Amino acid sequence: MSQDTTVAKGPVIATLTGEWATIGRLLDGLPDEDWTRPTCLPGWRVTDIVAHLVGTETMLAGEGAPATGVDLTTLPHVLNDIAAFNEQWVQALRDEPPAAMRERFREITARRAKQLEQLPQSGFDAPSWTPAGNATYGRFMQIRLYDCWMHEQDIRVTLASPGNEDGPAAEGALGEATRALGYIVGKRAAVPDGAVVRFELTEPLERRLTVVVDGRARLVDEAPEPPTTTLRMTSSLFMRLSGGRTDDRTGVELGGDRALAERVLDNLAFTI
Repeated sequence: MSQDTTVAKGPVIATLTGEWATIGRLLDGLPDEDWTRPTCLPGWRVTDIVAHLVGTETMLAGEGAPATGVDLTTLPHVLNDIAAFNEQWVQALRDEPPAAMRERFREITARRAKQLEQLPQSGFDAPSWTPAGNATYGRFMQIRLYDCWMHEQDIRVTLASPGNEDGPAAEGALGEATRALGYIVGKRAAVPDGAVVRFELTEPLERRLTVVVDGRARLVDEAPEPPTTTLRMTSSLFMRLSGGRTDDRTGVELGGDRALAERVLDNLAFTI
């Protein structure tokens, strides 16, 4: 996955805080009984997703994770160190009532919005660990936007309440997934040299994304030759598949080398 060395602070903060406001409105309208609905994420209910969001922002605000008294290694859905870190907050807030969770989310996102607003551009450019490797704090915030939007969609899918699938936050999240296409095609799917893979995304966010493999897999504006294989789907389905949220390929249309397209589909999920 490529990494920018400089990320403009203003647009990222505006979109991220706007996404928090959207999630806040979604939670405000959520009946208490819906908070315990199981989601597509193994072991997590709606309230656990909110706990994860609260926990990550609380960590970024400078606070440590709470003690849980739970041996996280015994949980079947905790498969790596990042999952174990996230699970600390999920377990700690597992029995919090919905009203308390709403307040926690409002409080921490307001605090984080203020911190980000006060952070100079030089702070955005500072070196930082990110879930995609060492980069800058600005890159971390781009990834935060992706994570928050994806989790909003996880909640919406659970509730059968679609929304916010276009606009700035959705555009930013799609941009993050698009960054991974070279890795997906070249490393995960091991598409052979000389191949051209095209992703045609339909509504709500129309995109034509072409990856050329010529020594390495890279996203190009337009390939000099017809694609070897084509995968056509809605942008919403692309985000669910690439985010590892579903393996239901209903609605995916394949063209050209179908075996190669299937291999790309088998390896499309890039998140940890």
